Amino acid sequence: MTERDPVILIAEDDLAQQKLLIYNVEREGFVAIGAETGEEAYQQLKLHDPDIVILDWMMPGINGIKLCKIIKGDRKTRNIPVLMISARTEEEDRVRGLDSGADDYLIKPYSISELLARVRALLRRARPTIAGTRLTYEDIELDPVRHLVTRNDNRIELRPTEYRLLEAFIEHPGRVWSRQQLLDRVWGRHIFVEDRTVDVHVGRLRKALCENGGSDPFRTVRGVGYSLG
Repeated sequence: MTERDPVILIAEDDLAQQKLLIYNVEREGFVAIGAETGEEAYQQLKLHDPDIVILDWMMPGINGIKLCKIIKGDRKTRNIPVLMISARTEEEDRVRGLDSGADDYLIKPYSISELLARVRALLRRARPTIAGTRLTYEDIELDPVRHLVTRNDNRIELRPTEYRLLEAFIEHPGRVWSRQQLLDRVWGRHIFVEDRTVDVHVGRLRKALCENGGSDPFRTVRGVGYSLG
């Protein structure tokens, strides 16, 4: 079992352009989910918890600006990077797009190679372990290149599932993960696993990280899930 591939939500009402984007995103090895309207994009966002949102400004219903503000105003989704795409070329339009909370802004027409480069850059920020970035939280360090976890310089032996759980937590310290979000991220969306399984593996991860001393770094949020710190 491997960690799920990065998921890219593509909100674009031009179906031909949406299909082109989906094709190229999937060629990069990512999972692509399409949406034609702002309302549909918002539903897909809640359903799939994507790693990045590619968001067209001009969509029927909730437009890209409004949806971006919704995404960035919600504690559960505000850390998801948004790449705004638009045919609006004026500087004031770009400023408005970025002021709405977008992490990047790309003007149409654009080259697919440039769009994918920007997606990869945003992904390195959202999922830094994919890029091989060594991550630390207090005295815990995770080295994805060497697949090594240490705490206070003591090596911690983790099973594959506990390692992937720690990757998710340490990439976003302070974020509260629901059990379903952890299931999607660590086990994958098409694998049926009971919520209770998450509790078991988080318990194992806690035990492993504390076996050489040190306080429990995790916080249990009653009725929601877990957070690192």
